Amino acid sequence: MNLASLRSWALQLWLPVVIVVAIFVGTAGSTSFYFPPFTEVLKALVDAFATGGLLADVAFSMTSVAIGLAIAIVAGVGLGVLIGERESLRVASQPFLDFMRAMPKVALVPIFILTFGIGSEPKVAIIALGGLWPILWNTIAGVHGIAPSVRESVRAYRIPAWLRLWKVLIPGALPQIFAGIRIALAIALLLMIVGEIYGSPQGLGNFVLRAGNSFLIAQTWAGTLLVGLIGYAMTLLLMLVEHYALGWYRQRAPRERVEAKASSYTLAIRTVRGRKP
Repeated sequence: MNLASLRSWALQLWLPVVIVVAIFVGTAGSTSFYFPPFTEVLKALVDAFATGGLLADVAFSMTSVAIGLAIAIVAGVGLGVLIGERESLRVASQPFLDFMRAMPKVALVPIFILTFGIGSEPKVAIIALGGLWPILWNTIAGVHGIAPSVRESVRAYRIPAWLRLWKVLIPGALPQIFAGIRIALAIALLLMIVGEIYGSPQGLGNFVLRAGNSFLIAQTWAGTLLVGLIGYAMTLLLMLVEHYALGWYRQRAPRERVEAKASSYTLAIRTVRGRKP
């Protein structure tokens, strides 16, 4: 690991380290019932995993999030490409999309629980529905924002529709798609917790609810802390996937834009001087 990498890691980690140390020190002598020492919270987290119950809750919750997000990604990208490519569909769907943008998805959780019950299927459905919209909106924006020159080249070379989809539309919209997935991930975790609190036999939300109802404050804080850690880990994993998937965008695109701009400047100078390019 070189010096630049170490400096980058240090810049990213110093604030979380300071916050954790401050919480350790600030709660070390706490006698408050609602704010126990951080060491007790960590001990409650370890004990919950040791008994095996929390591990099953984590597996249940993460399965719902993974399936719901997968459905949202497939549906959001597919519909987004279709709407983004068709001006008539984009104009016709705009009022409905704006309506869904304004609607809080959490408000739909009780309806789904009452309609479909307390199993895993309603959780997957509400996560998929909540995560669909940011992916759909960003895919539409990404497809619609592809440069007209690229589209003209595709038409000029008569590239087939399936090849245009996999080699032009999806790669061109991929930066926006990943931005939508990041938003969808945060929404999925929120809906997962709310759905399991409202009605679920197991899961992280149910664990936090059971601990709170039993006045086990350390366990309640432990469950809340675990949700945050899982969300952070999933975000880091998504950023890693994004880094490898968009390496061409982060490294080559800026250089290509600079080279194109330099070429245009050279051409303009030669034209002014009366020289052939």
